[in-house]
Amino acid sequence: MKKYSIVIAGGGSTFTPGVALMLLDNKDRFPIRQLKFYDNDEKRQEPIAKACEILIKEKAPDVAFSYTTNPEEAFTDIDFCMAHIRVGKYAMRELDEKIPLKYGVLGQETCGPGGIAYGMRSIGGILELLDYMEQYSPDAWMLNYSNPAAIVAEATRRLRPDSKILNICDMPIDLEEKMANMCGLKSRKEMSVRYFGLNHFGWWSHIYDKDGNDLMPTIKKHMEQHGFALATSEFNQHVEPSWNDTFVKARDVYKVDPEHIPNSYLKYYLFPDYVVEHSNPEYTRANEVMDYREKNVFEECHRIIDKGTAEGTTFEADAHASYIVDLATAIAENTKERMLLIVPNEGSIANFDPEAMVEIPCIVGKNGFEKITIGNIPRFQKGLMEQQVAVEKLVVEAWIEGSYQKLWQAITLSKTVPSASVAKQILDDLIEANKDYWPELK
Repeated sequence: MKKYSIVIAGGGSTFTPGVALMLLDNKDRFPIRQLKFYDNDEKRQEPIAKACEILIKEKAPDVAFSYTTNPEEAFTDIDFCMAHIRVGKYAMRELDEKIPLKYGVLGQETCGPGGIAYGMRSIGGILELLDYMEQYSPDAWMLNYSNPAAIVAEATRRLRPDSKILNICDMPIDLEEKMANMCGLKSRKEMSVRYFGLNHFGWWSHIYDKDGNDLMPTIKKHMEQHGFALATSEFNQHVEPSWNDTFVKARDVYKVDPEHIPNSYLKYYLFPDYVVEHSNPEYTRANEVMDYREKNVFEECHRIIDKGTAEGTTFEADAHASYIVDLATAIAENTKERMLLIVPNEGSIANFDPEAMVEIPCIVGKNGFEKITIGNIPRFQKGLMEQQVAVEKLVVEAWIEGSYQKLWQAITLSKTVPSASVAKQILDDLIEANKDYWPELK
């Protein structure tokens, strides 16, 4: 069986140890000969990489490990690049969240003006990684789960249409696990789903078990009462408060259209006033992450490095990230697994823009993907999606053309923003904050 070489782009991410562990835990079905970390921030990557080096040596001494800030070293002799980069890191995410809140508009990492700002930073970073991969390992595949995935996917469609990149997101995976739990199933893999929409902007229309039994009535009953929160109080113990609120609020999002099960991110588009009301403009999600996840992960890295062993580590394999191994395995071993991907529509949703990047089920094999046909979608979803896809396309056009006008239009068109005048105020503040990251706008 062939063994594969992987580079994780975003080696300094706090999610990287969990992804590395998840890869090691799945070596039986996706064998690895080499694992590399790549980041352009040497200082941030070093403690993560040194701790993972110890961990890998103890768990899988047969896997060659290295880390670097040199693109040629990182991208030479690889089969896969797993990309989860955050251009501007959490300092910029904090501004993405706090600047809109100054004007009474929700501040969120991937939705509304914050997501647009993040998208404008991410496009160049992803294109750079793609170009490195194609220069040094032209046969490799990039599995990109960097946010905001919708804007990044549209940019790669426009600017690198022939690249071997698959854009993916783990949010539907997390929600499908919750739905499997509602139905008493062990795993989402015991379900077959039909889903349509854009990234962080979609709906499940059908969900069956392996025998073809309809699970929607059970899931709908739970959604009506609890949203995505689990019925027991246990769910509160292991989930941060901001996520608990999102899972509970899904109950109200579901009521807007009880024929479908919504992605939890629709809360930001359908209830933006609620989100602003429940936000602290002085302490946002970015602060929560910096105070907890960032602090804990780096402390654990230093502990492992100081002790010289990963024994008793608090790091766990990132279960949600197992879909990345599923995807890599589907390509490497031609398993024809059915997975949700962000792909050009091209008629899969019959009554929707053929050039939109939509999130739908696909069959994945060594030559890429084949799309599952969705057919026509209802007017409510179609209207929301047309507005949102226009936002995403305008953002990418603004980046390509350096157009202030188009970025103003994109923010104005976002369902989270009340008027063009508010959009302009937010945009002007975001330009100032992002002057080191965005192309110059005229």
